Amino acid sequence: MQNTYDIVISGGGIAGLTAAAAFAQAGFSVQCVDPMQPITEQDKAGSDLRSTAFLQPARSLLEEAGLWDRLDAHAAPLQIMRIVDAGGPKAEPRTVKDFDASDISDQPFGWNLPNWLLRREMIAQLQEMPNVDLRLGTATTGLFTRAAEAQVQLSDGSKSRCKLVIAADGRNSKMRDAANIGVKTTRYGQKALAFAVTHPIPHANVSTEIHRTGGPFTLVPLPDYNGLPSSALVWMERAPRAQDLFDMPVTDFEREMTERSCSLFGPLTLASNRTIWPIISQVADRFIGERLALVAEAAHVVPPIGAQGLNTSLGDMRILLDLAKADPAKLGDAAMLQTYQRKRHGDVALRVKGIDLLNRASMVETPLLRNARAAGLNALYGLAPVRKMLMQMGLGAR
Repeated sequence: MQNTYDIVISGGGIAGLTAAAAFAQAGFSVQCVDPMQPITEQDKAGSDLRSTAFLQPARSLLEEAGLWDRLDAHAAPLQIMRIVDAGGPKAEPRTVKDFDASDISDQPFGWNLPNWLLRREMIAQLQEMPNVDLRLGTATTGLFTRAAEAQVQLSDGSKSRCKLVIAADGRNSKMRDAANIGVKTTRYGQKALAFAVTHPIPHANVSTEIHRTGGPFTLVPLPDYNGLPSSALVWMERAPRAQDLFDMPVTDFEREMTERSCSLFGPLTLASNRTIWPIISQVADRFIGERLALVAEAAHVVPPIGAQGLNTSLGDMRILLDLAKADPAKLGDAAMLQTYQRKRHGDVALRVKGIDLLNRASMVETPLLRNARAAGLNALYGLAPVRKMLMQMGLGAR
């Protein structure tokens, strides 16, 4: 059996689902496939317990895609980004700097939502859109392209013809491999733990990133959980230490994470299971092939610092969507894709290098380098124009 669409999206994660909604809302016929059935409950085994902070430009894309109305009530605003250096002899703050969104905007920096809930709401929206064929539990197994169109082979034995294939199928993208596109990967010897916590002291819409050793320890506001203030927590550490933490009994783990948080929110209590994954940086050699565009982690992977990962991915979608809407008759042709490559690859590569430097700075262990990190934070914060520029860059400005 063979079906025809304007666009086939390989990958039903948050990036792929967003792309499906955005292009469908713009009037294109879309098929979105993913090999996994989604888990849309917080406490179910295999649930994605990470959270996503949508920065201001990302929200505008979600509104255009018809998704924001479903998400708004579940979102926790991020008004202040707080950087804490706790690199002294004890796990306690010695430098605390606040970056307040009101310095550059009348809106928060962004809005945070748990990933499992995002999938639930996005899938519900796509199921109501008549020009979307959502096939969860179906994988892409092959790709054949020519100048005029692409053909995608699916694991259910069917084939789909389209003008454009969007590869949103992750850091080990099969569509990228099928197009013989290489990647440059940097490994840090780190892993990240992600989970939700409750705490007695309210977060007051402040996202708090604490630097000591091994990597940042970041608490991002969530809506209250069971009547208590709640945050999503991402804890990056050297891989052996991270694995030890992941394997700890809950009581011991809660004691360790409360100490690592400098007790800024009081005792931290696990409100979900723990997940763990390795930290890498990765950039594809190119973001395009014949009738193919790479987006999100198929194109680039960064450590989870400063909410840059998915927001960079949605920047890919913004460019692709604008190009497609500007001239729908040329969807997926060589000129459109070359423009996408020119607009995205260099900008993303530069952003990945910047996040790489931030991550390496967060990992330092010697007292001398920790002191240099704290001095650098003080120096950057003390220059108001530089502080504003950093905030604007964090939102995606060039």
